[in-house]
Amino acid sequence: MKHYSAFAVAREALRSHTGWERAWRSPEPKKRYDVIIVGAGGHGLATAYYLGKNYGIQNVAIIEKGWLGGGNTGRNTTIIRSNYLQDPSAAIYEKSRSLYEHLSQDLNYNLMFSPRGVIMLAQTHHEVRGYQRTAHANALQGVSTEWIGPQRVKELVPIINLEGPRYPVLGGLWQERGGTARHDAVAWGYARACSAMGMDIIQKCEVTGVRSDQGRVVGVDTAKGAIECEKLGIVVAGHSGQLAEMAGFRLPLEAVALQALVSEPIKPCMDVVVMANTVHGYMSQSDKGEMVIGGGTDGFNNFTQRGSFHHIEETVRALVETFPMISRLKMLRQWGGIVDMTGDRSPILSKTPLGNCFINCGWGTGGFKAIPGSGWGMAQLMATGHSPLTEAFTLDRFKEGRFIDESVAAGVAH
Repeated sequence: MKHYSAFAVAREALRSHTGWERAWRSPEPKKRYDVIIVGAGGHGLATAYYLGKNYGIQNVAIIEKGWLGGGNTGRNTTIIRSNYLQDPSAAIYEKSRSLYEHLSQDLNYNLMFSPRGVIMLAQTHHEVRGYQRTAHANALQGVSTEWIGPQRVKELVPIINLEGPRYPVLGGLWQERGGTARHDAVAWGYARACSAMGMDIIQKCEVTGVRSDQGRVVGVDTAKGAIECEKLGIVVAGHSGQLAEMAGFRLPLEAVALQALVSEPIKPCMDVVVMANTVHGYMSQSDKGEMVIGGGTDGFNNFTQRGSFHHIEETVRALVETFPMISRLKMLRQWGGIVDMTGDRSPILSKTPLGNCFINCGWGTGGFKAIPGSGWGMAQLMATGHSPLTEAFTLDRFKEGRFIDESVAAGVAH
C-alpha cells in the first residue's frame, strides 16, 4: 500500500497524478475464507480491519450487495459523541470516540475528524434534570462532559435564540471532545487498509442464503456463487432481519427510514454541533459551508432511502425557532437511510443461535459515531468468543429483561 503524504501529493503533481494506485482491489470471491463479513459499511469494514490488525485474521471477505459505503455510512450526519447514560453504552461509544481521534494516522487516510464539540440543548425542566444526571454518570464513567448554562451556550453558538417562543434554551450537556468526521472517508480508509492486508472486498454480491451443518455456519450462497467460511459476521443495518431469517433466527428490531438534508453553503457561522431533542432537530456546519440538518425517524416501518416533504417541514419548522437565521436558506439536497431500531434503543453485538455466526445490528440512529468501537469489540468477540465491550449487548438480554435503556437518556440518539 502506497503511503499517503504531502510529499506523495507533490510528487504525483509533478507527473500529472499518473502514479496513484487503486485504493482497494475488486477481486472475484475465493471458494473459502476463514471469516466472511456481510456488509461493507463502516461497521463491517471496521470489524474486518481489527480482525486483521489485532488478531492476525486476514483471510477475510467483506461482501456487499451494493457498493462500498453506499448504505447508512454514506447517508448520515457524521456526529461523534459518547455522552450516554448507561455504563455499557458510554464504554463502547467512548472507546469509539477515542479511536476516532487517531484514526487518520492509524489508517493513513484523512478522515477529516473535527473535535469541534457537541451540545445537547435542554429546553424543558425535565431535560435539565436528565442531562445533569447524565453529566454525573459521565463523570463516574470517565467520559468528559459538563452541564453548561444558557449564557455559555450563547457564547459557543452565537446564532442561537435563547428565548424561543415555545421552548427557551435552559442550558445544555456539553462534550468538548465530540465532533464530526467525513463519513465517506471513514469507509474508504478502512477499505483501503483491509485491502492492503489481503482481504477481499466483493461488491455487487448479494447474499441469498446462509448454509449450516449440525448447527454451525459453513458458508453463504451469493449472487456470485457459494462461498465457504469458518465464521460469519452479519453487519447489514436495516436488512439485519432478512439475513437473520436466512440464518434461522429472528431479531427484536424494526427498520425505519431516517432523513436528513443540507442547505446551500454559507459563510462560517457555527463551529459546534447542536442537538435540540425537544423540538427534534440537530444541526452542524460542514467544511463546505452547508448547514447539515436532521431530525427523527419516520413514524412507520419502511426501507426508503429518499427524502419526503413532510419531513423537511417538521424538522426545519422546529429548528427555525432555535436558529431563526436558517429560515431564509435554500435546501440543497435531501436523503434517507434505513436504520434498525431495538426496543431499548441500544445495539446488538452478539453470538447467535447458529454456531460461529455473529451479528452486529440495532444501532438505530447512532451508528456512525460507534464505528471504530463497534469494529473493535465485534472483532474481539469473533476472534476470541468474548469482548468486554459487547458482553452487555447480547441477544439474550431481551428474554432476560436486561435492557440497556437509552431511549430517554439519548433523546434522539444521533
